[in-house]
Amino acid sequence: MGSLFRSEEMALCQMFIQPEAAYTSVSELGETGAVQFRDLNSGVNVFQRKFVSEVRRCDELDRKLRYIEAEVKKDGVIIAELNDDIPKAPNPREIIDLEAHLEKTENEILELSQNEVNLKSNYMELTELRQVLENTQGFFSDQEILNLDTMRNSIIPIEEGAQQAAQQQQSRGRLGFVAGVIQRERIFAFERMLWRISRGNVFVRQADLQEPLTDPSSGHKIYKTVFVAFFQGEQLKNRIKKVCSGFHASLYPCPSSHNERQEMVKGVRTRLADLQMVLNQTEDHRKRVLVSVAKELPNWNIMVKKMKAIYHTLNLFNMDVTNKCLIGECWVPVNDLPIVQKALSDGSAAVGSTIPSFLNVIDTNEPPPTFNRTNRFTRGFQNLIDAYGVASYREANPALYTIITFPFLFAIMFGDLGHGMIMAAFAAWMCAFERKLGAKKSNNEIWNIFFGGRYIILFMGLFSMYTGLIYNDIFSKSMNIFGSTWFVTYNETTVMSNKELQLNPTTATAEEVYPIGLDPVWQLATNKIIFLNTYKMKLSIIFGVIHMLFGVCMSVVNHLHFRRPMNIVLEFLPQIIFLALMFGYMSFLMFIKWILYSAKNDDFKYSPTCAPSVLITFINMVLFKSSDVVEGCDANMFEGQESVQKTFIFIALLCVPWMLLGKPIYILISRKNKGHSKFNGDINQGMELTPEPGSEIITTQLETSDNGTGGHGGGGGGGGGHGHEDEPFSEIFIHQCIHTIEYVLSTISHTASYLRLWALSLAHAQLSEVLWNMVLALGLKQEGYTGAVFIYLIFWAFSFLTLAILVLMEGLSAFLHTLRLHWVEFMSKFYEGLGYIFQPFSFKTILDSDVVD
Repeated sequence: MGSLFRSEEMALCQMFIQPEAAYTSVSELGETGAVQFRDLNSGVNVFQRKFVSEVRRCDELDRKLRYIEAEVKKDGVIIAELNDDIPKAPNPREIIDLEAHLEKTENEILELSQNEVNLKSNYMELTELRQVLENTQGFFSDQEILNLDTMRNSIIPIEEGAQQAAQQQQSRGRLGFVAGVIQRERIFAFERMLWRISRGNVFVRQADLQEPLTDPSSGHKIYKTVFVAFFQGEQLKNRIKKVCSGFHASLYPCPSSHNERQEMVKGVRTRLADLQMVLNQTEDHRKRVLVSVAKELPNWNIMVKKMKAIYHTLNLFNMDVTNKCLIGECWVPVNDLPIVQKALSDGSAAVGSTIPSFLNVIDTNEPPPTFNRTNRFTRGFQNLIDAYGVASYREANPALYTIITFPFLFAIMFGDLGHGMIMAAFAAWMCAFERKLGAKKSNNEIWNIFFGGRYIILFMGLFSMYTGLIYNDIFSKSMNIFGSTWFVTYNETTVMSNKELQLNPTTATAEEVYPIGLDPVWQLATNKIIFLNTYKMKLSIIFGVIHMLFGVCMSVVNHLHFRRPMNIVLEFLPQIIFLALMFGYMSFLMFIKWILYSAKNDDFKYSPTCAPSVLITFINMVLFKSSDVVEGCDANMFEGQESVQKTFIFIALLCVPWMLLGKPIYILISRKNKGHSKFNGDINQGMELTPEPGSEIITTQLETSDNGTGGHGGGGGGGGGHGHEDEPFSEIFIHQCIHTIEYVLSTISHTASYLRLWALSLAHAQLSEVLWNMVLALGLKQEGYTGAVFIYLIFWAFSFLTLAILVLMEGLSAFLHTLRLHWVEFMSKFYEGLGYIFQPFSFKTILDSDVVD
C-alpha cells in the first residue's frame, strides 16, 4: 500500500559486468523485471553496435520460427498451450543446439513441403489428363475421326456443330486437334482469340469439370474447363499452341482412336491410385513431424524472444577502454537493489566467472522515473490516473483514493439496484475466470478494455447496487421491504373518487423515519420528480465540496514530503479557507435547513413555509443583500447569520491577495537572504558516503534541498519541487497570478460541475422508467395465452434495450463524467503529473505484449 500511496524511491545505478557473464546477468535481470536501462550508445548507429550480429542471428531464428508456425497452422495442427513452467533464456551453448535444431526442422519441413507440392502437381496433371480423356468421348467418335480426312475450302464457322463439320470435309488433308484444360474464367477470351487468329477456321468444343481442382502451392480451389480445338495445317497448330501458352492452358496428348483412349484412361487411373497412396504416406509423415514440432514451438518462441531482448539490451551497454568490462546505467527501485545484486551474482556464477559484477549507486540531478507497484486489483485504477498523466517522482498518488471515490461517484449517477447487479455479475464472471480469459490473446480492443478494468467494473456495479438501494430503485420500481411510513387519513370514498390527494405531513406520517433509503410511497407520488430534484441536487453539491476539500488537503501531503512548509502557509491555508467559507458554508446551510425546518415544528418560523432557499441565501450573501421575507418568517436560519456571512466573505476576500502575493514576496525575501549568506559555505557541502551494510553496493548520496530530489513542482500543490530560484521575479508573479485566478474561478465552476451527479442520476432513473412503461408494460397488459407469448417476446426486447442503452450507453456516459470529475475537479487541487513511467526490462512484459523493442 505504501507504493500505491506514493511512488517508490528510485536509484540511478552503474553496472560493471564481465563480458563472459553479460548475457547470463542480463537474462537474470530480465527475469526479475526490476531494472530500466539507459542507452549509453545513443550516438552510435544501430548497425555499428557490438551485438548487432547476435541480434541478426535472433532475427534469422525468428524468421524460421515464423515459417514453421505458418506451416503448422496451415495443416491445422493445434499448437500446445504454454504451461506455467516458462523456459529461461538459453545459454550460449544451448543457442548453438537450438540453431542447429531449427535449421534441421526447417529443412525437413521445406523438403516435405516441396515433395508434397511436386506430388500434388503430378497428381493434378494426371487428374486433368484423365478428365480430358473422359470428356473427349462426347466430342467425337472413332468413326467421325476416320471421316475427317479433308477440310473444305470454305470457312467453317465456329458456331456449327462437329457432326456438320465432319460431313463437309473434302479429301484435301487430315483434320488435327489439340486437347487440354484451361481455367473456367478464361475460356470465353480463349475462344475469341482462337477465332481471330484463325479467321474462323478453328472449331472448339468445351466441357466444365464438375469438381474443382486444388492448387498444389496455395491449396486454393481452381475451377477448370476441358477443351478440344479442331484445325487444319501445321501453321495453325503452332498458332493455337502459342495462344494456349499465353492463356496458361495445359495441353495433354489425346489419341484419336477410341481404343487407345480407353487404354490410356486405364493407365492414368492406375497411376493416380499409386500416386494417391504415396501422397497419403507423405501427408502422414508431414503430420507426424508437425505434431512433434507443435509441442516445442511455444518454448522455442519464448527462448528466441528472450535471446533477442537480451542482445537488444546489451547494445545499450558501453565497453570500457580496456574492452574487459561492460558498463551500463539503469534505474532501480531502492527496495529491489538486493534483488538486482543477487541477479548479477547468479549471472556470474552461471558461467563460472571469478570476477564478480558490481552495482554502484550514483548521484544525479535527473528526475527518476515513477514506479507504483501494483497488483491485478489496483492496476486498473492506476491506469486511470496514468492516462491523465504519470505522477511526478514521489508525488502523492491519487489512485489509492480513486479505488473508493471513483465507483462511488459513478454509482451516484448510475444508482439502480437491477442495473448495478447486471454490471457486478458481468465483472464477477471476468474476475472469477481471469486466468483462463487472460490466457486468450484477443485482438478485440473493446474486450481488452473491459477485461483490463474488470475490478473497476466490479466496484462500480457493487456501489451502484448500494446507491440503488438508497434510492429504492430497481429497474425503475421500488421495493416495499419495511412498509411505508406514510398512511392515508382519508376515507375510502374520498380516495376512490379522487385521482390525486395531498398527504399532509403533520397528520399523515408516522413518527419514525424510514429505515434505509427512500420511502416506496414516493413511487406513486406525482411530485416525485420535484422531490428527487432537490434531494439529489443537494447531495451532489455536498459530495462535490467534500471531494474538492479532500483534494486541497492532499496538497499538504506533497508540501510536507518535499519539505515546502511555507507552501502550506502561503497556498494551502488560503485555498482551504476560501473553499470552506464559501461552498463549505453553503453545504452547512443545507444540513441546517434539513434539521431545523420540519412540518411538525410548532414554531411557524421553522415550518416548511418559511424555509429559505439555500441558493438564494448564498447569492445574497455574496452580493451583501438581504433576502425577501414572507410575513411571519425569519430571513435567517440562525441567530447572527448575517454577521457570520459578512465575516466569511471578508475572510474569503482576504485569501485572494494572500494567495496572490504571499509566495512571490516569500521568494523575494529568500533570495535577498541567500545573497547575504552565499559566501558562508559548509566545508563538506552536505556530502555523505553511505555504504550499504551487508552487500557490495556502493552508494553515494547527496543531501537534497528543500525542493526535493529531482522533482518537479511549482504552483498548485504539485508533486515535485522544481523551485523558482532561476526565474525572474516578474515571471514568478505572473505565474502566481494565473494560479490564483484559476483557483478562485475553478471553485465556482468545479462546484457547478458536480451537478452532473444530479443530472445524470435523474436522467438514468427517468429513462429506466420510460423503458418499463413504454416497452415491458405493453406485454404486462395482455391477458390469456396471447399475453404469455407477447410478454415472452417483449421481455427479450426489454432486456436488449436495458443492456444496450441503460447499462452500456448510460454506464459509459456515467464513467466518462466520473473520470472528468477526478481528472479536473479533484486532481487539479494537488496533482501535477509531470513524471514519466518506469519501464523495466522484463521478460514477462515482453512476452505479454509479444513485442521486443
